[in-house]
Amino acid sequence: MSDLPNCPKCGSEYSYAEAEMYICPECSHEWPKSAANEAELLTTTFKDANGNELKDGDTVTVIKDLKVKGSSLVVKVGTKVKNIRLVDGDHDIDCKIDGIGPMKLKSEFVKKV
Repeated sequence: MSDLPNCPKCGSEYSYAEAEMYICPECSHEWPKSAANEAELLTTTFKDANGNELKDGDTVTVIKDLKVKGSSLVVKVGTKVKNIRLVDGDHDIDCKIDGIGPMKLKSEFVKKV
């Protein structure tokens, strides 16, 4: 049996080491070998403008007019966004807004409904 850790994202036992990273071939998740606790990587909490914790599938409302980059469209205050998906990165919400399409939003500009 291998002494490599299981993938912290999907639990796969087929992870392998490459350079300073562990890699899961099933879900393509990568995490550093130096991580003391792999579970810490998945415990990132996302909070809305009021400090409420957000989860995948939540419905949120936009609290500020947001200009859409590269377009003349604007996401207006009060726009409801259903079924959000949380992701790591600068913009931590992936969603689809009616009339605009797929968008990435920052959690600081939304509030949980």
